[in-house]
Amino acid sequence: MPVTIQTGLPAEETLQQENIFYMNKDRAASQDIRPLQVVILNLMPQKTVTETQFIRLLGNTPLQVEVTFLSTASYQPKNTKVSYLKSFYQHFDDIKEQKFDALIVTGSPVEKLHFEEVQYWDELTGIFDWAEKNVYSSLFVCWGAQAALYHYYKIRKHPLQKKLTGVFNHTVVSPTETLVRGFDDTFLAPHSRHTTVYGRDVQQVGSLKILSTSEEAGVYLVASKDERQVFITGHAEYDALTLDGEYKRDLKAGLMPEKPTNYYPKDNEGRMPPVSWRSHANLLFSNWLNYYVYQKTPYALEDLPLQSSKRPMVMPS
Repeated sequence: MPVTIQTGLPAEETLQQENIFYMNKDRAASQDIRPLQVVILNLMPQKTVTETQFIRLLGNTPLQVEVTFLSTASYQPKNTKVSYLKSFYQHFDDIKEQKFDALIVTGSPVEKLHFEEVQYWDELTGIFDWAEKNVYSSLFVCWGAQAALYHYYKIRKHPLQKKLTGVFNHTVVSPTETLVRGFDDTFLAPHSRHTTVYGRDVQQVGSLKILSTSEEAGVYLVASKDERQVFITGHAEYDALTLDGEYKRDLKAGLMPEKPTNYYPKDNEGRMPPVSWRSHANLLFSNWLNYYVYQKTPYALEDLPLQSSKRPMVMPS
């Protein structure tokens, strides 16, 4: 939360130069507070695991958040009972007349398919289009990020020669951006995917900005310049044993997977992997909720901006 200072205090200039978040008393007096309304479209197979991962990150802030979970109506998840979904999830038709402060779209294990081959693609793009007018800020994760970049900006995903899995070092390339405020110059984050997007394609879109990259994992963090869209190509939300579970699942399936990079101590899969990305994951979500949502979303959700951002109709190579 910001520090409130007297309007005109000499320290204000220094605080601006150092990218420290503060608020003068005039602005503070005009603020009303209410719970943030966040809708999460959970496309991951293990619903309860993913729910816990995102709630953990959203809950590690001083802000009050109310979460609504969505599942797809056009595809019935195989790993979740219908009774569970009926108890804790809604479909898009149930909430499409509502407005939300924020939307999160998770990853999904469908990245080897072309986007249009995904069974719920039409439903998903309908949610993407709805979000532009009914959600203030949207955050897209892994395949969800690739899908959103493709739908909104026609940025293609590309297959990797082998699965990118492990914990990789990342560099902050835009340190003055509020989304990475407080980040170390370099930090760790998990990835688990078979496809990627090229940084050069993102750079061709004038309304997007790259905030963080990795020499091994490529583009990691992208945001629209109006700060209403955030794209994360990795899995900041992952628990200590998520990559371990995926690796052992693939081993059991006879897929001969490689061990996740920089994950197991001394590359020994029998040892407990340490969590080396938790602090930056918490900071990323805290910054997003604070600077991109709480500080900008209207107090009355019916006053949400209705205009859609202009999107280029080009197809990067």
